[in-house]
Amino acid sequence: MNDVLKRVSRSFYLTMRALPRPVRHPIGLAYLLARTSDTIADTELVPASERLAALQAFREHIRQGTTGLTLERFLPASGAGGGALSIQDKSCNPELILLWRCSELLGALNALPEPDRRMVREVLDTIISGQTLDLRRFAGAAAGNLIALDSDDQLDDYTYRVAGCVGVFWTRLCVHRLLGRSRIDASRLEELGVRFGKGLQLVNILRDIAVDLRNGRCYIPSDRLARAGLKPLQLLNPDVMPMFSPLYAEYLDRAGGFLADGWLYTNMLPRNHVRLRLACAWPILIGVRTIAMLRGANVLDPDRRVKVSRAEVRRLIAATVWCYPFGGAWERLFRRAQD
Repeated sequence: MNDVLKRVSRSFYLTMRALPRPVRHPIGLAYLLARTSDTIADTELVPASERLAALQAFREHIRQGTTGLTLERFLPASGAGGGALSIQDKSCNPELILLWRCSELLGALNALPEPDRRMVREVLDTIISGQTLDLRRFAGAAAGNLIALDSDDQLDDYTYRVAGCVGVFWTRLCVHRLLGRSRIDASRLEELGVRFGKGLQLVNILRDIAVDLRNGRCYIPSDRLARAGLKPLQLLNPDVMPMFSPLYAEYLDRAGGFLADGWLYTNMLPRNHVRLRLACAWPILIGVRTIAMLRGANVLDPDRRVKVSRAEVRRLIAATVWCYPFGGAWERLFRRAQD
């Protein structure tokens, strides 16, 4: 599984390597299964109706514990008819490997002990419900047929389904596997975990807004745009950024507030759980740094995508390890990432 995980997501793979061994496998497996369903939903070569049917079939296999799901329809002809895809083939799209090895991943889920298996199934059920809703909502969306969310309630619901629920799963699994004897407020941790997850997802949405718009998807609600004197179609023009900036800044502030709660979540974890706290701190600090970079960018320009460099990611990781023994220096990491 580690070979696939490393190919699918370098950033999450770093987090996985930091996680304590008792939670590493179920969290990594849940991530790969969620990426599999996301790949099904995003495969635009297949009609939306077939993608919805495949998502539902995948969801039922997860619920029922069956493994005989085949997704050849979603694979290129050369891959579907030419033998097994090789993880050593560097030209192979990692998402295709997920589709090809879908039954293997489902089998790994069934092999998890209870209650790990139940928790993974629950979070995947919620995530797939969000992916299904998103696919239905944006059916027929294209650059010439832009579809926007109606309200902040829809945005909040979506970010909960695809990411906020992961905070609950992560917390419950860690309490079960690692923190059962610690004096912690598990319900408060779950509450903060939801905001932590929603913050990471909102950063992704705000960073990728130009790409989503050209795919016909506008996650900035139309009622908020109307109050700012804008229509979704206008966001396709990078020149309207000065007019869009005040509203966009509000969403950046919201994402920053969520990640501040994620930082609080991290610092509520017992200090002796070093690996777990580092695994939480890294995506938060990368997210906060991304927000700082987005504040000075024209995010409507598709040719200027904001991304924290690998060198800066390495510096952030090194800083967390260096500062961990020193309470004051550790606390300052969050503030420094905002600059």
